[in-house]
Amino acid sequence: MSNRLFQGIVYQMRDAVDRIIGVVDDGGVVIACSDLSKIGETRQGARDELTYTAESVVTGGYTYRPVGSSSKIEYSVFVEGEDAVASKFAAILSISLSNIKNLYDEKYDKNSFIRNIILDNILPSDIYVKSKELRFNTEEIRVVFLIRFAEKTEVLPYDVVQNIFPDKNKDYVISVGEKDIVLVKELKNASDIKKIEKLAKSIADTINSEFYTKVSIGIGTAVDNIKDLARSYKEAQVALEVGKVFDTEKNIVSYENLGIGRLIYQLPTTLCEMFLQEVFKNGSLDSLDRETLMTIQCFFENNLNVSETSRKLFVHRNTLVYRLEKIRKLTGLDLREFDHAITFKFALMVKKYLTTKPIKF
Repeated sequence: MSNRLFQGIVYQMRDAVDRIIGVVDDGGVVIACSDLSKIGETRQGARDELTYTAESVVTGGYTYRPVGSSSKIEYSVFVEGEDAVASKFAAILSISLSNIKNLYDEKYDKNSFIRNIILDNILPSDIYVKSKELRFNTEEIRVVFLIRFAEKTEVLPYDVVQNIFPDKNKDYVISVGEKDIVLVKELKNASDIKKIEKLAKSIADTINSEFYTKVSIGIGTAVDNIKDLARSYKEAQVALEVGKVFDTEKNIVSYENLGIGRLIYQLPTTLCEMFLQEVFKNGSLDSLDRETLMTIQCFFENNLNVSETSRKLFVHRNTLVYRLEKIRKLTGLDLREFDHAITFKFALMVKKYLTTKPIKF
């Protein structure tokens, strides 16, 4: 926010308000005042009191009031006097500057610009025009992280992430929900997904260790053009949603690593149900007990290797062969054959997907 803009408003209002009026920033420094000699003064005492209240504060012969209703107070107005008239003037000045600040931010704030892009609230043709106005580099490499907090915290999620990434010229932190925060992170180069996932893990670990709360993070693909940020954001959303179905143990999910789960998630539930009915004509998938399903899962994890799987399960090789033969008789699919194994693996994922999403007719 421009100090000159505040000063211009205060200067215009000085004749209408027959008292000293001004604005202090979040450090308690006077950045605008009808009495120019007071600009630069520090009024930390008033700022400390304002931190704990959204109401007016009366101290040192002045009445102070925060600008706007945000939990984090960036600016406060002050009016000479401790009476009811000073309180009324402070309220009027606060409302006026709050509205002016919102209009200014909407027009000139890069964070608002990025928010409008990822939420598709700006026409593609207007993106480049706005970029020139803001002197915004449109071709930097950036990636979108969607950070979802598991529970409410004493500190607002936005403030938590903003504290980790304070550089507002390169990294943009945007609140898109009560527990959802978007981080648009600038990258030096097109890093591989492992490096990006490592950064996401660092974010999750920092939040967990410093603020004692868990988060899940969805990662979109890295893009080199600002207009593609909306796509990267949608990918991060899909990553979180698909991760809840197929990778429940992971809290870091990348869109690029979703694999076949991404395809299944986009299929209509009725089509998935038809597929299961065709593959398992007698409903044989439901007839498999927990031990059998664990055997199948272990068999897949060990790349269809009978010897390795029997070792991991602590069973004799012949016992495992017997179980696989039993599965073949029940389902008609021999998991030792690659094509059958692929079909079965796909069917298990479809079944898991259907249990999380109701069938629509």
